[in-house]
Amino acid sequence: MSKQESGNTPRIALGIEYDGSRFCGWQMQSHGTRTVQQEIEKALSIVADSPVQVICAGRTDTGVHATGQVVHFDTRAERLDKAWLMGANAHLPDDVCIHWVRQVDSTFSARFSATMRRYRYVIQHRKARPALLAGRASWIHGPLDTEAMHRAAQSLLGENDFSSFRSSACQAEHAMRFIESISVNQEGHFVYIDISANAFLHHMVRNIVGSLLKVGQHEKPVSWIAEVLALKDRTRAGPTAPAEGLYLVAVQYPDKFDLPESGMLPRFGA
Repeated sequence: MSKQESGNTPRIALGIEYDGSRFCGWQMQSHGTRTVQQEIEKALSIVADSPVQVICAGRTDTGVHATGQVVHFDTRAERLDKAWLMGANAHLPDDVCIHWVRQVDSTFSARFSATMRRYRYVIQHRKARPALLAGRASWIHGPLDTEAMHRAAQSLLGENDFSSFRSSACQAEHAMRFIESISVNQEGHFVYIDISANAFLHHMVRNIVGSLLKVGQHEKPVSWIAEVLALKDRTRAGPTAPAEGLYLVAVQYPDKFDLPESGMLPRFGA
């Protein structure tokens, strides 16, 4: 646990997981829809006995899940880490859980201190639609060449302008992002697409997945992904993949903050 300088408001970091199926995304909204931020702030405010506002590492959309979301908040309430953890979880609904708590230096920002974010996209690949995993995995029932998808994905590595995979509603100042790693693997009836980058544009992962599926279904050649990237034109890429297959699984920070490894990789039976 980091020590705070005298007179500073303590800053607390949390690791959070949630099932996004019944949420209208992460961010608090003015029209009263159910959001993850709303539930987290309400629970923490009860424990603090005062209003709490949180900042997250990455705002997830409606239906998107997280096993490794990270947030921080400032508070003058003095509580043990255990009290924040158990107290907040006691007031959270079943589809949200805090799994670690740390007091951090006042320079820490869940958003701006992050150096890498990792998402996993899960596809159930079989003839019958999912029942138990409805809302927690996407579904493809036809032939899918995952090896071709993996080869095509490698053209996205490094720093590039990802305008072709950017939502029209994206508010980022620019489309330059650095993808550190991307892979497509099939295990039995499940396909896992893992992407790590310094940051992501709105719908970037889902637009990349939707385009890779065009390659996997042999509608486009392996070289097509590189061509789409170079065009910097969203209308030339594939459709946006469904939200239910997407998980924010990890956020990486400098070692000096000494945070636990966040999240786990969702993996289902073959």
